[in-house]
Amino acid sequence: MKSLSTFKLKDMELKNRIIMPPMCMYSADEDGMVKDFHINHYVTRAVGGVGLIILEATAVTPNGRISSNDLGIWSDDHINGLKNIVDKSKVYGAKMGIQLAHAGRKCESNDEFIVAPSPIEFSDEYRIPMELDNDGIKEIVGQFKDAAKRADAAGFHMIEIHGAHGYLINEFLSPLANKRSDEYGGSRENRVRFLKEIIAAIKEVWPNNKPIGLRVSADDYTEGGIDKEEIVEIVNLVKDDIDMVHVSSGGVVRARINAFPGYQVTHAETIKSECHIPTIAVGLIEDYDHIEEIISNGRADLVALGRALLRNPYLVLNMAYKNGIKDFSPIQYERGFF
Repeated sequence: MKSLSTFKLKDMELKNRIIMPPMCMYSADEDGMVKDFHINHYVTRAVGGVGLIILEATAVTPNGRISSNDLGIWSDDHINGLKNIVDKSKVYGAKMGIQLAHAGRKCESNDEFIVAPSPIEFSDEYRIPMELDNDGIKEIVGQFKDAAKRADAAGFHMIEIHGAHGYLINEFLSPLANKRSDEYGGSRENRVRFLKEIIAAIKEVWPNNKPIGLRVSADDYTEGGIDKEEIVEIVNLVKDDIDMVHVSSGGVVRARINAFPGYQVTHAETIKSECHIPTIAVGLIEDYDHIEEIISNGRADLVALGRALLRNPYLVLNMAYKNGIKDFSPIQYERGFF
């Protein structure tokens, strides 16, 4: 039952290897503040036995939101609400992470303008972004740094930097969205520069004993974009300054993706084996035997269940029960195990 065994990364020890990945709830107001829904939503999954909960994409700046209803972490005013989620969830043994995010050209908030590495819209339904100059890049790097400081004040055990799904960092990484000719575009090293600067800034304020994760899109599914070979090279350029890679795919351009349970696991497996760094596998996974196969065969270190945990917040407790694992539930629910 390796998937229900403990896992330690720096000072963060998880009671099992099943995690809840970031999933946007679009339930905040324009101010990005935590609502009662967010507290109930996350604490319920903590009660349900999830080892690590990573909060939804939380914007480091208003015009970096995916929508006008995203959670925010661009102000000290956000700290107390986020801390409330963390404190209430920790009671039930879950460790808490937060995904720090900037939507870039895929921002659909009501803000006046949006930004990207190059002035190319994601699709006809999106606005044309302003191309970031060096001052704009430095400002956003500083916003990630300030957000990390607030995340620590809120008590999070882990930060995940959102470098996937076609959002700002992913836009810099992928040659499909990054057409710059300066030091932030062109070569792989240049395209990774923005991410490296963000990581370095975060490490200035984030405690060394707490892990830093990175979410990546390992495949653009489009000729000329990132593929499995290049994502290995990208991760190798930053792996010494991060602790884990959460491996997703797609999102930087419209693409046809053949999605099936575990369709992204081979990417996590490749990064784990070739970059020698812990990975999280994710992608329509919900069956216990599938989770156990991934973990036991060393294909990834943790497995994230997204949609499955939306349908059933007590999925992990049910898995433990069906496999005869006792002493796993909250004391209030023990009678359900006998």
